[in-house]
Amino acid sequence: MKDILYISCSPKGAEAISSRFAQQVLHRLCDRHPAARIARRDLALTPPPFVDAAFCAAIMNPAASAAAFGASDVLIEELERADAVVIATPTHNYTVPAVLKAWIDQVVRIRRTFASTPAGKVGTLKDRPVFIVVASGGWFTGPSPAGTPAQPDFLTPYLRAVLTTIGLTTIHVLALEGVTRGPDALAAAWTSATQSLEQIVPPAA
Repeated sequence: MKDILYISCSPKGAEAISSRFAQQVLHRLCDRHPAARIARRDLALTPPPFVDAAFCAAIMNPAASAAAFGASDVLIEELERADAVVIATPTHNYTVPAVLKAWIDQVVRIRRTFASTPAGKVGTLKDRPVFIVVASGGWFTGPSPAGTPAQPDFLTPYLRAVLTTIGLTTIHVLALEGVTRGPDALAAAWTSATQSLEQIVPPAA
């Protein structure tokens, strides 16, 4: 592993729970691959552009000017260079933050990262491991410790589906739930995510 792409999404920056735990993931990957380089893309600090009319026109007419794909090409090339991807994201209203959706709309592009075939969409990117660190104020993988029903989760199924569309199928989700419910809940979330990380990426020998 030579290159790791780290994508952070929280408006809280480095203080966000998702960002803080993502550092644990990055440290573990770098321990196992000491020569690895980390490319950092802070979507909250520098949001990707929204898809506009020029982008849509270029999608419909491949012969059109490639200028509409300027930002898209940059983001896709970052993804192509990476041997692993770490995405740190909060849950916003049961799903992905707007800046992460904007990034997805730039990198999921027909004739570039996926092909339309009679069997459906087929990803054209080489698979590589993707580690998704999700921080949520509530619980979505099951009921809360107090028995409150799990909240809807449109984030993790969506990310799995959309990343699979472009060929990234080795996806690991590290969930930190209940992170706004006090220090005990946060500590429990951190411990649970750490245990999951130990199983996914064991410490270097």
